[in-house]
Amino acid sequence: MVGGVVALGKDGPAEAVGRGIEPYGVHQPGIAAASPRHAELVAFNLRHGVDKAALGRLMRLWTGDIVALANGRAAPGDTAPELVIGNVALTTTVGFGPRVFELTGEKPPGLDDLPVMKRDRLAPAWSGGDLLIMVGADDPVSVVHAVRRLVADAKPFATPTWRQTGFWNGTGSDGQPVTGRNLFGQVDGTGNPAVGTPEFDATVWSSDGPDWFRGGTTLVVRRIRLNLDTWDELTRSEQERAIGRKLSTGAPLTGAAEHDELDLEARDADGRPVIAENAHARLSHHSENDGRRIFRKGLNYVQDTGPARESGLIFLSHQADVAAQFLPLLARLDAADALNEWTTSIGSAVFALPPGFQPGTWLAQNLLA
Repeated sequence: MVGGVVALGKDGPAEAVGRGIEPYGVHQPGIAAASPRHAELVAFNLRHGVDKAALGRLMRLWTGDIVALANGRAAPGDTAPELVIGNVALTTTVGFGPRVFELTGEKPPGLDDLPVMKRDRLAPAWSGGDLLIMVGADDPVSVVHAVRRLVADAKPFATPTWRQTGFWNGTGSDGQPVTGRNLFGQVDGTGNPAVGTPEFDATVWSSDGPDWFRGGTTLVVRRIRLNLDTWDELTRSEQERAIGRKLSTGAPLTGAAEHDELDLEARDADGRPVIAENAHARLSHHSENDGRRIFRKGLNYVQDTGPARESGLIFLSHQADVAAQFLPLLARLDAADALNEWTTSIGSAVFALPPGFQPGTWLAQNLLA
């Protein structure tokens, strides 16, 4: 359930000034929500000696935190309750890495660390992890404070192994939702299945595997460094040929609007495919991948080190089964994607995201009780 608070001016409705997202539900609510304006991801490694029962205690603590913070209330033990505000679309999503299931058993099918691709340059500082929290909100202070609370409650059980912060603009100049752009200027995420459709449900939510995981999903986190300097040396037509879409609108090179279907058979006057054989849009299209689909989201990031700046994309992919849906697509892109010349994956992690919870229950209770 999503609520909104709307400011009214003399000419009618103005921009929304606040919204809350209910923490309860069949699924964790942050999964199907649009990419948040501000987000932080924290991965943890379990402390030595933490067992299934201890992990259950942590999930009960985190569940209490999640409910309180989503409703604009201070969590128990909060040392800075003044920083908690409501109606900022705050969501907290929790996941389990593959090693957790050595303690609990009942691992979802296909949930293994991804193999290192030929073009990967993975750093331990951005890879792996036993637990994940992803906090998103319209307000960056709310994100920082929520993470602070969750990390504090996790301290007896797990220690952070990496943190990533990102941002996304999914609102157009008219105030309406848009797909959003990565730092290449590319409209990013056009081909996603629509939330709430049977296609989305079949793509994202697990219906196989352990009973506790029914209604859950998996998440792949890939940290992708973008070489903006060399990208900016290209002409606009060269950039669009690598992507297979127009930068202005996100429309395929064979279409006029963002959501037009790709015409992968179209040829130019010289007989070449209008959408190049190695264009990102072609190689990632479900018709070129035996119908496989994912639900992708993104967060832009910048990281400054002295006078230097690294820019990139935190790529987030949800699917019911990592091995069956994501891994074949990743291998195909690694082998031939035109964008590989300007992108380098420097981090990789996979997590199982348990279903949501209802009042009186707690996150992953069916696995850990």
